[in-house]
Amino acid sequence: MTVIKTDLTNHILTVTIARPEAMNALNADVLSQLSEVISRAYTDAEIGGIILIGEGEKAFVAGADIKELSVLSPTEALTLAEKGQRIFKAIEDSPKPIIAAVNGFALGGGCELAMACHFRVATENAKFGQPEVNLGIIPGYGGTQRLTQLVGRGKALELLLTGDVISAQQALSLGLVNHVVADRQALTVLATSIMTKILAKGSIAVRHVIQAVNAGFDFEKVGYQTEAKLFGDCAGTADFKEGTSAFMEKRKPTFTGK
Repeated sequence: MTVIKTDLTNHILTVTIARPEAMNALNADVLSQLSEVISRAYTDAEIGGIILIGEGEKAFVAGADIKELSVLSPTEALTLAEKGQRIFKAIEDSPKPIIAAVNGFALGGGCELAMACHFRVATENAKFGQPEVNLGIIPGYGGTQRLTQLVGRGKALELLLTGDVISAQQALSLGLVNHVVADRQALTVLATSIMTKILAKGSIAVRHVIQAVNAGFDFEKVGYQTEAKLFGDCAGTADFKEGTSAFMEKRKPTFTGK
């Protein structure tokens, strides 16, 4: 099943996550196809940069696929987290600029995906958050690390511990996004305009800017490893089973701390 659509125009590859029936939620197919696209972009001379967007008006990526997530063992959850972290790290380390054009919900894994991009632009109806605690689990694709890098420790801890969802304007004020525009059409115009400006610069200099900025965070590798391990640990708890069941049954969870 094709869940990633691509269009290459003027050296800009637009990558669309296309599962609108599931609010573009991340599942195994999305992750695998996204990984293939990023790998291609690294070596394809025709691709100068990438704009990443979700299909439809409601969601960039609403989160992970809870049905897939809910049945994972701790070992399987650890493996999934490590896989997602590798893919998102490849996005972050891409020598070619990647802009997240956030149209609608960017929650959980969707927020993590957007944060792995080099920067973010959003529509006014965009929503951001890491609400994993509502499921009895933690972010597993780098959310604890990148959110802290982008908005600071105090605000990151508040958002991670409460699971609160914030508006595009709040995200703008925190530095989580760079620009907010009215709608999807304006979003694509803005993202294309910024990318065109970047691609007019020296490609070696652009690549080295990305590499130099990312180098400042390399020392935090242990944080990603810890996150993946604890994500796996959470998947073995009764609270995780209750949280995911409650989500799918559309009710409030009753956590027991077990």
